[in-house]
Amino acid sequence: RLIGIPIISMRTPREAVDELRAAHAQGFRGVMLPGDPAVEDYDHVCYDDFWRLCVELGMPVSFHILTTKDGILERVRGSRLVHQIVTVRGLQNIIMMMILGGVFDRHPKLHVVCVESDAGWVPHFKFRMDHAYERHRFHLRAETLQNLPSTYFDNNIFVTFQDDYSVKQVKDGLNLERVMWATDFPHSDGTYPHSRQVMVDVTEGMSEAQRDNILYNNAATLYGIRA
Repeated sequence: RLIGIPIISMRTPREAVDELRAAHAQGFRGVMLPGDPAVEDYDHVCYDDFWRLCVELGMPVSFHILTTKDGILERVRGSRLVHQIVTVRGLQNIIMMMILGGVFDRHPKLHVVCVESDAGWVPHFKFRMDHAYERHRFHLRAETLQNLPSTYFDNNIFVTFQDDYSVKQVKDGLNLERVMWATDFPHSDGTYPHSRQVMVDVTEGMSEAQRDNILYNNAATLYGIRA
């Protein structure tokens, strides 16, 4: 069973609203956005109507690695493998920008999914955002938020991973109701043909409820699928 996620072009926020309505009318359960919009960045208030409609229609927003120039076109040092490793930077930059830009204060029920970007980095990432906000927001003239940045991450951000073994090592620093396992089939980075064994390995040491959430419940709840 496949439920597609269409890509919204995001040439303008107004056009994106129309595309979102069309996607919902065709039965889609969510949408993906380009990492680099054509006009203002995603923390700008010009997108508020779009975010508001995403919440109203129950359409989570996905960002995928390799859909933004951040972390890909930048100069990196060493082996070409480094380019493959740093791809998660683009999604981290988008999430930081949306959280620190007050998007989730304005739209507390908006859900954003970081696709194929691993999850073990999340606890330290939350610490870095909180640290920067608490220590440096005044002299750097940052937005004043209602909560710490980590709170928005735990409430509004979903992450997906395939064989990131660090997830089980840092599970206490994650909101495990916002983590979703994926096969990434048939991509070369995926888990096929060992997916069932990978499921066992990456959830080792977790409770049955935690395993069920990560392996299917979270995705079923997010996309309104009867599991």
